[in-house]
Amino acid sequence: MTRLKKIVYLVILLPLGVLLVVLSVANRQSVTLALNPFRPQDSVLSLTAPFFLFLMLALILGMAIGSVGTWWTQGKHRKQARVEAREAVKWHNEADKQKTPSTAVTPASLPPAGPPMKTPALN
Repeated sequence: MTRLKKIVYLVILLPLGVLLVVLSVANRQSVTLALNPFRPQDSVLSLTAPFFLFLMLALILGMAIGSVGTWWTQGKHRKQARVEAREAVKWHNEADKQKTPSTAVTPASLPPAGPPMKTPALN
């Protein structure tokens, strides 16, 4: 475990865990969540559980909704990164093609060496 991870664990996660345990112990009493606003005593649309369970579920649901919202709004940046990555691969392949010469210059393809030729003078 790196030093930064240890610091994050000790400074943030450990106190948060202690806080959640204390909150859970303090809110152990059972409460009823009524989902029918017109007849709250209706037992079909109600749920009875310890209060800390509702708190934890609300926390988890909020984190999930926030994560999905962040992922959704950053979609355009992920799409742009994919397009630029494909373009980078294309240009990298093009550069590799340019590095390998298709026609090599050999001594046989050069003109013969000798005295320079005189060009006729124009009057």
